Amino acid sequence: MIKKNKPLRVAILGTKGYPYVYGGYETMVKELGERLVQKGVELTVYCHKPLFEEKPAEVNGIKLVYIPCIESKSLSQLTHSFFSMIHACLSRADVIFVVNSANGPFGLIAKIFGKPTAINVDGLEWIRPKWKGLGGKYFFWASKMATKLYDQIINDSDEMQKIYQELFQAPSKVIAYGSNPSLRADPNLIDKWKLEKEGYYLIVGRLVPDNNADLILEGFTKSATKRKLVVVGDVPYKDAFAERLKNLPDERLLFTGYVRDPHELAALYQNCYAYFHGHEYGGTNPAMLKALGYSCAILALDTCFNREMLQNGKFGWYFEKNREDVKQIIDKAEQHPEEMKKLRENSPAGLTQKYNWDHVTDQYIAVFEELAKR
Repeated sequence: MIKKNKPLRVAILGTKGYPYVYGGYETMVKELGERLVQKGVELTVYCHKPLFEEKPAEVNGIKLVYIPCIESKSLSQLTHSFFSMIHACLSRADVIFVVNSANGPFGLIAKIFGKPTAINVDGLEWIRPKWKGLGGKYFFWASKMATKLYDQIINDSDEMQKIYQELFQAPSKVIAYGSNPSLRADPNLIDKWKLEKEGYYLIVGRLVPDNNADLILEGFTKSATKRKLVVVGDVPYKDAFAERLKNLPDERLLFTGYVRDPHELAALYQNCYAYFHGHEYGGTNPAMLKALGYSCAILALDTCFNREMLQNGKFGWYFEKNREDVKQIIDKAEQHPEEMKKLRENSPAGLTQKYNWDHVTDQYIAVFEELAKR
């Protein structure tokens, strides 16, 4: 247990900050950070200074430090993490927790200062299509450095743990990403897009090659279903890949762009006929956890990570990475509505204790307390 006379002091860096919720890491900082404070941890989160118009020193008991960075697509995160790490090493923090394997080399700074560290390394960044060439080489090298320079490596799935062991001979601890499945939304919220309950398939994710939206969309257009395919997500920049998908000539395709209202997003999940998951390179995926919690029938790309999350087909069906297989799984889904209904009814049971945020928080506290003793 944490001693009341001396609270455990933890610094978190590598995200855009708090309470800025943009992606998986920022959501983790919010869910984990607020729980850490409730359990008596003295927490500091490092924030990207340019993203915050207002800069309070503390929000919800979490101390906030605003660090500048070089504002560019490739340098903003790295420069922010570099300066944040120096600041954290000069602070009173007992443990520094870093996210994103791109920050692997900065573990050297903490080594020099003698600060205990842990890093959550995320997915197989070095083989993502968006990091071709030099970017991919950097991510591989940085991930390797992380295994040498940080005191504790954390993976969010058993399959990712195996990969780190095989590639880098690096032991790690598995702590999954958490889920909040309790939000029930008004089903009438989907009227905004003129949708009907179970009258559409759903994709949620950025329109990038990693998520295989092109494969799913092109397979869908070959199918004979009268249902729509709703695509929630976009990219925050002009992009030829995304534009090509948005211009596919099929009246059944509906692109909503970003849906930031959590109730509207929940309604889209909860009322779809099936949710398509094409994510390929990550470990525990937040969108998949939402799909399980919101009672979706899940059709997932056949990867080791998706097999782990869906317990080898217990909570979803798999398709191979080709357009014909996407068409065939849609045909199968259309022909077996009772089986789809069963998947929807059973999917919340896939959110085992492993994916509970309170359980996740307790696991992180155990890691931080162990590191602080060193």
